Amino acid sequence: MTKAPSITSYTALRNNKIVSDGLVVCKKSEVSASDFLLHAYEALELNYPKFYKMDHLSKAGFLAAEVLLREKGWSEKYRPEEIGIVFSCANSSLDTDLRYAETVADIPSPALFVYTLPNILIGEITIRNRVKGESACFVFDTFDASFQTGYINTLFGSGRVKACISGWADFYEDKAEAFFYLAELIDNKTNPIHDSNNTSKIYSELWKN
Repeated sequence: MTKAPSITSYTALRNNKIVSDGLVVCKKSEVSASDFLLHAYEALELNYPKFYKMDHLSKAGFLAAEVLLREKGWSEKYRPEEIGIVFSCANSSLDTDLRYAETVADIPSPALFVYTLPNILIGEITIRNRVKGESACFVFDTFDASFQTGYINTLFGSGRVKACISGWADFYEDKAEAFFYLAELIDNKTNPIHDSNNTSKIYSELWKN
């Protein structure tokens, strides 16, 4: 690898608020997390009707990815196979699993069954953004910056990606969280190097609020 990847942008969704590169882009207090996801979709004026069919985990990650990637000009910068996506979560698809289990006693819901794997979120984002590169989904108790940055930097080092969407998304007991960032191989001295220290620092700062 001739140069190290940099963290060029980041977005977080937590406590009914979405923050992008330090700026609050959407906020609504005193509503449930699931209601906030719908509010954010409408407030951001997105046009993707399939959103309404997604499970809560996919909605949280999808919104974070939409804010992270808007106006990035993928088609001009990268081919679809040069973009990867790597994310992790704590509770996997448990929120959807429980809701699906409730339908089994009567009529199992195919619409819910589709979302009983956490990596369906990767599928939603890749379809929306034409991402065709390496993808991976991991389950950890908490966001593991060391593992995740190491894994992604290996992809960069092998030349398998030139950009990577990475982060953490989770939804359980009406608590929505998402932390997504973009790592790219670019020539600049202003963006932080993509390593565990910088990723942990950004994550920790966002999670203080």
